[in-house]
Amino acid sequence: MIEEKKILTKIDEMNGYLEELEKIKPVSIEEYKDNTEKKRACERLLQISIETVIDICNILASSQKIGLPEDEDALLDKLQKKNILSISLTKKLRSMKGFRNILVHKYGEVDDEISYENLEKLSDFDLFKEEVIFFLKK
Repeated sequence: MIEEKKILTKIDEMNGYLEELEKIKPVSIEEYKDNTEKKRACERLLQISIETVIDICNILASSQKIGLPEDEDALLDKLQKKNILSISLTKKLRSMKGFRNILVHKYGEVDDEISYENLEKLSDFDLFKEEVIFFLKK
């Protein structure tokens, strides 16, 4: 059996982060740039939301016994090849992961415009949840 309960618990955790993010998300790039406290809170909530996505991917990979991936890109590839994730979602998740790496490792300064653009892509998390839940119901 897939570790369904663990995955659903992680989805609930992610939903909580995203709900909090929706409440504080600035309505414009100007508001985002002008409010450092809100900006940092948004960045952190995005970071932990993306990390939760990666956690769920790891649980799926482990439960499906598809082998230990050497890195997160390989993890996404393996899930996509097993038809757990669609090609289009895998591409979006790669972008999320890349943005998370920028936030965590501060590769240069975090670009406010890119950060704000990522706040506009919260629907990608919904797509992820839909595909995971669809897979769990199979």
